Order: sequence, then structure tokens, then C-alpha cells
Amino acid sequence: MPETRPPIDQRALIVVDMQVDFMPGGALPCARGNEIVEGIQAALSSGEYGHIVATQDWHPPGHISFASSHGHHQPFDTIALYGETQTLWPDHCVRATSGAVLDTRLDWSLADVIIRKGSDPRVDSYSGFRDNLGPDGTRPSTGLAGWLHERGVTEVSVCGLAREVCVLWTAEDAARAGFTTRFLWPLTRPVSFASDTATHQRLEHGGIAIVDTASMDPPDA
Repeated sequence: MPETRPPIDQRALIVVDMQVDFMPGGALPCARGNEIVEGIQAALSSGEYGHIVATQDWHPPGHISFASSHGHHQPFDTIALYGETQTLWPDHCVRATSGAVLDTRLDWSLADVIIRKGSDPRVDSYSGFRDNLGPDGTRPSTGLAGWLHERGVTEVSVCGLAREVCVLWTAEDAARAGFTTRFLWPLTRPVSFASDTATHQRLEHGGIAIVDTASMDPPDA
């Protein structure tokens, strides 16, 4: 049966972290991230969405998620942080640097709002909706859920980088916030394709619609 969707003014597109540092050649590149630029531009200009949101990692120097902030640790090591497992990343998307810039191949004038995240030096922030767990045991809101609810949005479609981290967490938090959530799989790319099975399972567990699973990339792609 055809998909039943709400009116356009109740739909939002969330474009996650399409930034220079997450592209091939960047500080924390996603696998073949450049391949989704054209498709995301088509989505931005499709007229299918009444509201368009972009998110942007915006870290201070010395952010707690950087391996360089933890002495002997290397990128992609994990540590315990506030009772959760924290992956340590290469320094990336440091605010006001060229790596933090939103990819200029996309027309950001079409976005209604840009949500900057990860600016608290003590806390990572994968989701466009909430920071990761912080020292006080909470996940502070970015204000995005309220912004969408105030505009009558009931459905969000999520795309961008990285599939198994910020896009996944954004989709999960969208569903928790009460939005019908669509994960535009072909318009995402992961840090590693090896994560795809686990990502797929989490989306299904969260009741999130995976759009166009026929276009899934093979793990060794």
C-alpha cells in the first residue's frame, strides 16, 4: 500500500552534520560521504518538506570527546564517561574552523534553522535533539523538539552523517519526542559500513521507518 503521510506543512527534513570534517579528506571522514551530497540537495529543494533543519557539530578546542584530550588514548578508543561508554574521536568540527563548515555544495539558504551542538566542553552531543549524558546525569535539550512541535510538525525525515552515530541518535530521539520518524538510508553514510547491521537493528527496535532499504550498501562496499 502507498505510504500515508501528513500534509507538507507537518513534515520536516533534518540534515545532520554535513560538514567538511566528515567528508573524505576530513578529520573524521565518513565512508563515501561525498556520494550523498547530490541526493540531499535534491531533498532540500524537493518541496516535499514544510520545514528544513540542519545540525552542525560545533566543538570547543579540547573537547572531552577528543582522544587528544585524554593523554595516552588514541582515536576510536573507548572510555567510561558519566557511566556510559564514550568513543574518543580525532579532533573534529572545532568551532570557527574550516572543518566545522557546512558543506558548501549544499544550498543552506533553504534551511529554516541550524542547530549547533557539542559546544559544552564536558559533554558529547550526537543527537540534534539532546546532548549525550552529562555529569549531572541528564541529557539537556537543544530546543529542536520544541521548535518542531511549535510549528505543528508530526513527521521528520532524517539524513546526513554519520549513519551509525549522529543520524541514528537524532532519529531515535525524534521518535522518543513523539514524531513519526523516517530514516532516509540512502542519504546517509557511516564511519564504517561494518556498523550497518547494528544500526538497522536499532532502528527497527525503535519503530523507525527505514526508507528504501533496497538501496542499502553492502558491508564491504
